[in-house]
Amino acid sequence: MNKSPGLLIVATIIVFYALVSCQSKTQYNDTPTSGSIKIAVDETFKPVIQSEIDVFEAIYNTASITASYDSEIEAFNNLLKDSVRLIVSSRQLSDQEKAFFESKKFFPKEIKIATDAIALIVNPENKDTMISVDMLKKILNGSITDWKQINQKSKSGKIKLVFDNPNSGTIRFVLDSVCKGVKLSDNLTALSSNSAVVDFVSTTTNAIGIIGVSWVSDREDTTVLSFLSKVKVMALSREATPTYENSYQPYQGYIATQQYPLTRSIYIINAEPRTGLASGFTSFIASERGQRIILKSGILPATQPIRLIQVNNDF
Repeated sequence: MNKSPGLLIVATIIVFYALVSCQSKTQYNDTPTSGSIKIAVDETFKPVIQSEIDVFEAIYNTASITASYDSEIEAFNNLLKDSVRLIVSSRQLSDQEKAFFESKKFFPKEIKIATDAIALIVNPENKDTMISVDMLKKILNGSITDWKQINQKSKSGKIKLVFDNPNSGTIRFVLDSVCKGVKLSDNLTALSSNSAVVDFVSTTTNAIGIIGVSWVSDREDTTVLSFLSKVKVMALSREATPTYENSYQPYQGYIATQQYPLTRSIYIINAEPRTGLASGFTSFIASERGQRIILKSGILPATQPIRLIQVNNDF
């Protein structure tokens, strides 16, 4: 017996609403300026990203962004596990990571937001505040182990070099850009965070600390000022013999002119499948206001122009 056209119409309507009901199970409660999300940030960039969050939430008071400040490896793992949809890192997605997302029909956006630098810090009692890139490489691979190999008059003794985290983007950067893949010395020490490195160097006269420059670059930040009162920032030279004329500290202007050797890009990787709060926060950081926050922090914004002035070196 054939079904009537009326029954077919009713059946079609029921199927349609069933499909809509299934699709609506994925509920999104955030918009570009409201709701709540979690993001993962390489701990190296905590000072500047936390400033961005504070201002964004002050403007959009119905938005809440909770940042987990982790190692670079942890941030990418969280992104791949879909624990977060946005991370801040000093590297872009690898080809394997892109292929993973594409297999799931996700196409993350990678936006450069700034250029920062790797800073070298020493104890205030240490008189050796200039070093060459080659010397740093030899310290990292264990060829130089004593301050006398840098300055014969030094009385600082054995060099104690400390990093922020064994899985940090900082270690990856020095391996790729300074050591060129050569194995790091077993005598190097990785701590838990950039602030832990500052604290260690402040109490250890023979130490060198390697940290992200944003931890010591914003001279209007009270935390940064307290760190600067406890350590000295080294000047770095591309030449074999560092001098006042060829050595540069990681100031914003020297990052812009590429005179400071150890610089790197900062990226937001946004894997959000729709235009929600992660996209709104990304747009804010890339906007003029967000870029001015980066400018104020002492690192180099991706789009905001900076004013270069001549300064006298004092290190």
